Amino acid sequence: MRMTGNTILITGGTSGIGLGLAQRFHAAGNKVIVAGRREDLLAKIVAENDGIDSEVLDVADPDSITAVHRRVTSRYPELNVLINMAGVMQTENLLDPSFLAIAETTVTTNLLGPIRMISAFMPLLTGKDHAVIMNVSSGLAFVPLPVTPTYNATKSAIHSFTESLRVQLAEKPVQIMELIPPAVQTTLLGQENDPNSMPLDEYLSEVMTILADDPDATQICVERVKTLRFAEADGNYDTMLKMLSGH
Repeated sequence: MRMTGNTILITGGTSGIGLGLAQRFHAAGNKVIVAGRREDLLAKIVAENDGIDSEVLDVADPDSITAVHRRVTSRYPELNVLINMAGVMQTENLLDPSFLAIAETTVTTNLLGPIRMISAFMPLLTGKDHAVIMNVSSGLAFVPLPVTPTYNATKSAIHSFTESLRVQLAEKPVQIMELIPPAVQTTLLGQENDPNSMPLDEYLSEVMTILADDPDATQICVERVKTLRFAEADGNYDTMLKMLSGH
């Protein structure tokens, strides 16, 4: 991925890693469009970051994706990077029947959302030089956090989907990347002040360094996520699962 001169659409760009990457890419000389559900947050971001644009988008709503695709391709025909950041993460008690509603929302947002975005924007991106699709999975795609079972499952699915996407697009000028975060101090699961999570600015800086140093990278893994990403290969899967289970 080149670091400057792109036009980038970031879903889930109103907070946390999504907003942080939007600001870092903007500062590096890229045109950035942040997309999210809350108009008030989008207006605040645009007001505080001169040059960043916004789109109201709910990735759980196919009609919203269709509308955003229509507007973005009209306003930004040069768009060449899609970052699928939007996601939800909630705890679930699988013995409580009410977990099903959480599970369905999680699958719709975290898995169907990125797939629908890719489907909508694929025709545009496959015709662009320096095109990139970056999907966001998680270290929990490789060792699950048992209290968030459907979140883990959707991130495992995103990892698998991204691998297949890369193979199927091998003859197209589109780079397929997977961003694999560890636990980061964001509001995703109320861990913005969690001392065991990676500080957001530290995470963003390491990601941008990896992207700059290895523009052909397929998986973006900061050091702190590698114990999860490679747990099975390293023979540490059971140990990591016990730790995440609170044992």
